[in-house]
Amino acid sequence: MLDLAGLQNNEDMKKMKNSEKIYITGHRHPDSDSIVSAIAYTELKKRKGFDAVACRLGALNPETKYLLERFGFDEPMLFEDARSTLAEIALDPPITITSTTTIQEALEIMKTQNKQSLAIVNSKNKLMGMVTKSDLAEIGLSDTAVSISLLKETPTDYIAKTISGEVLYDDDERHFNGKVSVIAIAESRLKNYDLKDRLVIVGNDTDAQLAAIRKHAGILMVVWCDTIEPEVYELAQQMHCPIIKSGHGTMNTTRYLYFSPPVRLIMKTDLISFNINEFVEEVGMKMLKSRYRSYPVVDDENRFVGYVSRFHVLNQHNKKVILVDHNEFSQSVKSIEKADLLEIVDHHRISDIVTSRPIAFRNEIIGSTAAIIASIYFENQMEIPKRLAGLLLGAIISDTLKFRSPTTTEKDRGIAKVLAEIANLDIDAFAKEMFKLTSNISNRAVKDLIRQDIKKFEIDGKKVMIAQVIAYQVEDAKEIETELEKEMKSYVKGKGLDLLVMAFTSILENGSVFYAAGKLDYVVEEAFPNNEGEKHSFQADILSRKNQFVPLLSRAIINTFN
Repeated sequence: MLDLAGLQNNEDMKKMKNSEKIYITGHRHPDSDSIVSAIAYTELKKRKGFDAVACRLGALNPETKYLLERFGFDEPMLFEDARSTLAEIALDPPITITSTTTIQEALEIMKTQNKQSLAIVNSKNKLMGMVTKSDLAEIGLSDTAVSISLLKETPTDYIAKTISGEVLYDDDERHFNGKVSVIAIAESRLKNYDLKDRLVIVGNDTDAQLAAIRKHAGILMVVWCDTIEPEVYELAQQMHCPIIKSGHGTMNTTRYLYFSPPVRLIMKTDLISFNINEFVEEVGMKMLKSRYRSYPVVDDENRFVGYVSRFHVLNQHNKKVILVDHNEFSQSVKSIEKADLLEIVDHHRISDIVTSRPIAFRNEIIGSTAAIIASIYFENQMEIPKRLAGLLLGAIISDTLKFRSPTTTEKDRGIAKVLAEIANLDIDAFAKEMFKLTSNISNRAVKDLIRQDIKKFEIDGKKVMIAQVIAYQVEDAKEIETELEKEMKSYVKGKGLDLLVMAFTSILENGSVFYAAGKLDYVVEEAFPNNEGEKHSFQADILSRKNQFVPLLSRAIINTFN
């Protein structure tokens, strides 16, 4: 047995304080001992300065719900997979633009934010598309036909904004083909140029301005011009020719023009994006099939939440997990082998858990994991609050079947007595109340009874599952026999089991009755012989799955095939 008290001085654990979340979980199909141990150990870790969270791997049974409600504890979070999702790692911040952002503005944002790509979102922050720096740079390097087609679709005010200019006159009936002409000569020479539907850049020459409009210019852009004469405005209105005053000289005006189109005209909509709930390792595999540096991440409503890159995938940390009340992969959270396993606190046989490095492993011959957790509090001289003491006491009573289970030790009884004093509870009265309120099976679905506390075992190469239900009296099981046998056969078929055993255990009567399904159902009769003429005989003093059900069934199965 390893003492966990000294674990707090471990350098790795010190570094983890207040930084990485630790998930503390019991086994699948959780019972009260599993849930309460996770809650109590989480509270201890929090008091030690760790960011810990209590977890569950399934629905709570009525007894556990009763205990949590009675002592005022919330239901632990559902822990579905030990792999990290994008939601659980640090992404690059959600810097975005809209479809109306100009190419120039997008380039400036990329420069200041050191971004190679930008997500384009709508007013509801939903992802519409992406642009990359190479997409934008290509505008200046591509064939002029591309630039012309983009400029043709660019609103007048976008053009003015990009050249630090001002729209002096706009027209809904503008006739602009996207081509640009620079006229830096006198009006007398304009007759030699075809200016129809073009953006014409002219200087402070009223005659030249008028001549350009008469030649059906699509947009008149004036440089180095403070005032536009009234006759120019009048003619522009007649010819549906917008007028823009540039904030730059001829050269820079011409240079910046082609960066005025909105990004909606060039954005990519056929995107590779990831959902915030996707697993990081799966995202990494998908990235290998593409060339992008950064990818948009969205939620279930397609709202943009951030960027993920190969850097994030390569530098992500596995989830930190502590197991209580179990040490088997088959009973633990999905993908537990992908997690960083920090500790195990348990009272079951040591099974198949394999770790890449040494961990703290506390395994005791004791009736309840909750009793071990309480011991750790005492060893660390940490006070147990009244309501937590009551919760721990309930779990100990549950897992030891009020100290009647053969797994019960004097340590269980001693710790229970201390907890009862802290919680100001009478053990006998509390146990009677708990079992009476939670062991009524008449109003519960048979499917739920099978699944509420079931564990999987491999015995001599055979797939075996054993479910245990605490009933006020074992006779209650006879009322549901027909439906129970039907559901058990269905469960065996669905899980591909060799044997399913259902034990109904009564604390009041101090014993159990057994039901079986599967091709090995006959071994249950060998392990727990029925009285002559009876189908499901009461087995007095048979209460413990760990110390009685499993050993006797294992012996019967091994003897059958060897």
